Amino acid sequence: MFRHFKFIVLLVLMASATLSCQSQEPAPIKWMSFEEAVAASGKNPKKLFIDVYTEWCGWCKKMDKSTFADPAVAYYINEHFYPVKLDAETKDTIRFREQVFVFEPQYKANTLAASLLGGKMGYPSYVILDEKFALVTQPLQGYMTTTQIMPTLRYYAENIYKEKTWEEFESGK
Repeated sequence: MFRHFKFIVLLVLMASATLSCQSQEPAPIKWMSFEEAVAASGKNPKKLFIDVYTEWCGWCKKMDKSTFADPAVAYYINEHFYPVKLDAETKDTIRFREQVFVFEPQYKANTLAASLLGGKMGYPSYVILDEKFALVTQPLQGYMTTTQIMPTLRYYAENIYKEKTWEEFESGK
């Protein structure tokens, strides 16, 4: 009986150690739908970071597996933005500010994606909206490494864009 008790205690300790290790893993980006992010920002205002992608985009998948999987990037985005994954080709109807955005076959895209990207349909693309849902940057396009995206995130999250041009920020002026 004592042997069984030791075995059970050992199992409980191993399970507890496993759970404790799992809880130490960095949190992934908490992606939301556009509507969820707008609702959340209505209750607790924050900028929106919108990743505009397509299912067939190889560079989008690479961003997900590398840059967006980086713990520092995930933490920073979760902390400073409501992160949105927007499939540019979604056939879902999206309602925002009394407008209805739908899939438009001639663009092969949802009209929200086309609007956010100013019709420049390249993927991956990133858009940042301020707390009042105004664009704070032109669409950023293309694959970005962690070292490329972090200064960009900081520039907009910390409102540096209101005081300095990107060139001044980048040069350290």
